[in-house]
Amino acid sequence: MAFKFGAAVLGGFFVLLGLVAIVLPGPLTIPPILLGVWIWSTEFVWAEKLRDRAMASARDAWESAKKRPIRSAVIAGIGILMAIVGVVYLTVNILN
Repeated sequence: MAFKFGAAVLGGFFVLLGLVAIVLPGPLTIPPILLGVWIWSTEFVWAEKLRDRAMASARDAWESAKKRPIRSAVIAGIGILMAIVGVVYLTVNILN
């Protein structure tokens, strides 16, 4: 019972951290959410099903990216560039 409670609290913390990171500027929004779901999946069946579905989606995305590596690299590069521009823009506007 203590493990279930600990997994619920710790997993919830990471999921909430990821959700807050979506709203706030900065990278790495998805990894805390995935970590929270993984922690939950150690104790809860519903979270294990959610984790399995996320893993299948990740595998499909990886296979799709391997079929078109240049396109995938360009899209990823544009996304990273946009994130950097957004962070710099927000930082400049906040400091002024």
